[in-house]
Amino acid sequence: MNFFEQQAQARRSTTRLVVLFALAVAGIVLAIDLAVAAVAGPNWGLLAFSTLATLAVIGLGSLYRLASLRGGGDAVALQFGGTPVPQDTTDASLRRLRNVVEEISIASGVPMPSLYVLENEAAINAFAAGYSTSDAAIAVTRGALDRLNRDELQGVIAHEFSHVLNGDMRLNIRLMGVLFGILMISLIGRKVLYLGGGRDRNAAAIMMAALVALVVGSIGTFFGRMIKASVSRSRERLADASAVQFTRQTAGLAGALKKIAGLSDGSRLSDRADAEEASHMLFGDGVGFSGLFATHPPLLERIQALEPGFRSEQLERLRGQWALTPPSGLQEDRMMGLDGHAGALPARDAHLDVTPPMVSAQVGNPEADDYVRADAIVHGMPGSLRTLAQSREAVLPLVLGLLLDDDAGIRGRQLPEITARLGEEVARGALALHGGDLAGLHPMQRLPLAALAFPVLRRRPRPELEAFLDTVHAVVHGDGKVSLFEYCLARLLEVQLRESLDPRRHARFGRRKPGSVRQEFATLLAVVAQAGNPGDPAAAQRAYLAGLQRVLPRDHLPYAPPANGALALDEVWPALDALEPLAKQLMVEAVTAAASHDGRISVAESELLRTICGVLHCPLPPGLEAA
Repeated sequence: MNFFEQQAQARRSTTRLVVLFALAVAGIVLAIDLAVAAVAGPNWGLLAFSTLATLAVIGLGSLYRLASLRGGGDAVALQFGGTPVPQDTTDASLRRLRNVVEEISIASGVPMPSLYVLENEAAINAFAAGYSTSDAAIAVTRGALDRLNRDELQGVIAHEFSHVLNGDMRLNIRLMGVLFGILMISLIGRKVLYLGGGRDRNAAAIMMAALVALVVGSIGTFFGRMIKASVSRSRERLADASAVQFTRQTAGLAGALKKIAGLSDGSRLSDRADAEEASHMLFGDGVGFSGLFATHPPLLERIQALEPGFRSEQLERLRGQWALTPPSGLQEDRMMGLDGHAGALPARDAHLDVTPPMVSAQVGNPEADDYVRADAIVHGMPGSLRTLAQSREAVLPLVLGLLLDDDAGIRGRQLPEITARLGEEVARGALALHGGDLAGLHPMQRLPLAALAFPVLRRRPRPELEAFLDTVHAVVHGDGKVSLFEYCLARLLEVQLRESLDPRRHARFGRRKPGSVRQEFATLLAVVAQAGNPGDPAAAQRAYLAGLQRVLPRDHLPYAPPANGALALDEVWPALDALEPLAKQLMVEAVTAAASHDGRISVAESELLRTICGVLHCPLPPGLEAA
């Protein structure tokens, strides 16, 4: 699965969505105009009015729904009845869910999403929502928590993470918004018929108009279901395949699908209206449509793609077994001993053998080794740090502690900046953590620890979040001398949190070509080359040229490291992030070539590369050395 190709495909799907939406609108307008002409005759003024009124209703309906989804993943999860999962929950099933999502988040290089449970839904289902990784939310039903064992839950969550990685989330949320507009005519007709037209002399005309709107509105319903089905089915097959590739086994995902097929509750949600609106986002069919309107491949087909020898007779036996004794996920965990087995982290001074294509192939494409490494990263962290990352009170000093410099003189200038903005208690806490638990943290654990803190940070009030981001900026730029890692970690924090304040504004697929960002690209390569070869300008120049030849082989941009070092990158990120997906793939390969021009890359350089990828929305898993 190529992340960059899937992002490009998602962008093309967005274009197709616009075309299909335009065709649906044209069909509705034509049907309304024909109805008006049949009643009033060929009155061109009236027909023009009906056309404009229909377009206005559809347009305003879409704009209204998109505005209601402006808050991103959290807004969607809350609108569909999600209950936030507490950071410090002691509920065994919720704790298991949080642990599974943390591990998959680290393995994929995606910041920890917000978690929700649909408590009133006994069916097995889940969805991911949001405009980007900065505002992603994952919601699972209570039925999924109760019925699925840990491996099965991992399969479902990995499936949802695939939607996060492949750009499906923003496509799905936009789909919800635009389709609401073409359903407006039908909704208005249904509402008027339900309320009645009153007793005045115009009541009959009003009721007739409402009936026409309901009938014509069925065209919108038809097109809406067709659009969702055409966009969704292929993406669901891809998500199944990605989940298997990610979690290293087929049994978990196949087991979840078998339980959906074999239990009476299946995956259908109790609130049919909500289920139909979100049907294209769900893990399993939440409504019960089939044929042309099916948003998911048939369950048996999905199971057989994972287990080719599985037959319908086996499914019937499972139905009979579970009708007598429904499965319990937690009980199955205890019987099968499904506990994580942590791997080992590489030595701090290790050098990894990598190639640029190898790294770009891993972006957004976690493999089995990445999951094992994520397990090692999570379980290798001091428990106290994981607890602090989930604490509303402690998360600010924890993240700022990661940014404090090892040089006492620079720290002496950073701490007053924290005190002035957030208070002396936060500054003392950051200093204590920097010299305590954070001092022994493996380089590969710093970014994952920050990523685990994102959901807690995102829930802080906007003024507090603005003050925190201002503090991060001041700490990093305090003396104008900052390491590339500290700069990039701070930038990653700023990107993720600022986007979470207004997710819809930042949701976009880039369209720029490499040739349009020559100078910005050269600056990034120069900074990376200089940081990887301090004190050796000749080696830095060779590293720079190795990267430049990957993307701009005919250009002769001279090696010119900026005087202000990493701070020069402030000017390049917007242009580089606006590159089209496949151009970003070339850029990732170029940065890798610069960092590994001698054929090897250090653990510290691999973390630097991961940070750059995170800033540019190309999540990189933590297991480069496993390749």
